[in-house]
Amino acid sequence: MTETHLHSPAAPQISFFARYLSVWVALCIIVGIVLGQLFPAFFQSLGRMEMAQVNIPVAVLIWLMIVPMLLKVDFGALHEVRQHWKGGSITVLVNWAVKPFTMALLGWLFVGWWFRDMLPEAQIDSYIAGMIILGAAPCTAMVFVWSNLTRGHANFTLSQVALNDLIMVFAFAPIVAVLLGMSAIAVPWETLTLSVVLYIVLPVIGAQIWRKALMAKGGQKALDRTLARLDPIAIAALLLMLVLLFGFQGGQIVAQPLVIALLAIPITIQIYFISGLTYVLNRHFGVAHCIAAPSTLIGASNFFELAVATAIVLFGFQSGAALATVVGVLVEVPVMLSIVKIVNSSKDWYEAKSDPVA
Repeated sequence: MTETHLHSPAAPQISFFARYLSVWVALCIIVGIVLGQLFPAFFQSLGRMEMAQVNIPVAVLIWLMIVPMLLKVDFGALHEVRQHWKGGSITVLVNWAVKPFTMALLGWLFVGWWFRDMLPEAQIDSYIAGMIILGAAPCTAMVFVWSNLTRGHANFTLSQVALNDLIMVFAFAPIVAVLLGMSAIAVPWETLTLSVVLYIVLPVIGAQIWRKALMAKGGQKALDRTLARLDPIAIAALLLMLVLLFGFQGGQIVAQPLVIALLAIPITIQIYFISGLTYVLNRHFGVAHCIAAPSTLIGASNFFELAVATAIVLFGFQSGAALATVVGVLVEVPVMLSIVKIVNSSKDWYEAKSDPVA
């Protein structure tokens, strides 16, 4: 029998931008490719704006994307993890002991083997690297949307995201390095460490300091007002980042129009497999549906902003790794919305007293 039903708030509607994120990504692909062909010198000059191996325009845009998301995370909620330890343990297990490795395996199978003859040979390793980076970055901000749409337990979602962010500070770089090494891809440790510091450690610290200041000054209302002002900025930063990426990638995409579709196949399979595994594990161990739903969605989705940033820092704007992480952005919303629908429609089956273990 499953755990006693836990109360969770009513689900708000997904925002207009989030619902059609894949449309905006597709438009950015077109705009970026066109601008890249018309103004190649401009994009090349942006690519040369570096300091200590970090592209300055990219760093600014990534911070504008990541900090507002991390501002929503309350590390004070970590103490609630033990209240829902079964769902939390399953989420951590899938996120860190399963997901990165299955993504690497799918990359090796599809990109390194089955699709190899249809992809540019020089970028094969880079595509696999991008998929590895994507698989090692569990979702943070968007999971709040998915959880709400499934009437997931809000406190569990918040505490689990906080726990994932904490684990990511220590586990992201080693997992990426191990899987890149297994793929015979050189691991630039200094650059990888710099990426973790710039795009995980410093944003987490900065966002938490800012959050505490806002809460001390005006409480939740002050935080909500700030987030409302920052959300459009974060959206604009994401779209600009995509335009820049495809400004650099345009030539390769025009020459190889099937690349994006081929990369999307293993990424889509990964999302459905991980979500199914997490959902079934939660049911087997008797976890309440309002915990299992966000657990499933946290397990399946990705922190694509971090993945894009890391791929660019490690391999560059024009790399296959950067393109592979952006394909993750492209497929994320429609696939995750379909998983939300599956989770909601299967609630009766999930709560049936057939075989879950208490």
